[in-house]
Amino acid sequence: MAVAAATTEPLDRQLPMPFHPPLPTPPVKKRLPAGRPREWYVSHNRRLKAMRLAIALLDSGVYQPTSAGNHKIRTTAERLGMRPPSDTTCRMVRALIRYGR
Repeated sequence: MAVAAATTEPLDRQLPMPFHPPLPTPPVKKRLPAGRPREWYVSHNRRLKAMRLAIALLDSGVYQPTSAGNHKIRTTAERLGMRPPSDTTCRMVRALIRYGR
């Protein structure tokens, strides 16, 4: 037992800190159906963006809506290669995190 304890590495060397999960692959884009009002397309794309951001935040360990401030959400969007979300989209992200629990 003493030999095994002498040859193992300390715990702080085994896991690099801080842990950053791998970025998700971007979804395959499909054409949206034609003939809808412009507001439908705007809200649809906003919901998709909010969903992608909420999933990325949950994967990175943000489980409370209070932990997901606008700056954190916009930083995550930058990491994913998205344009910065609006305040409305940030509110939608927090709502998705809240109601997903």
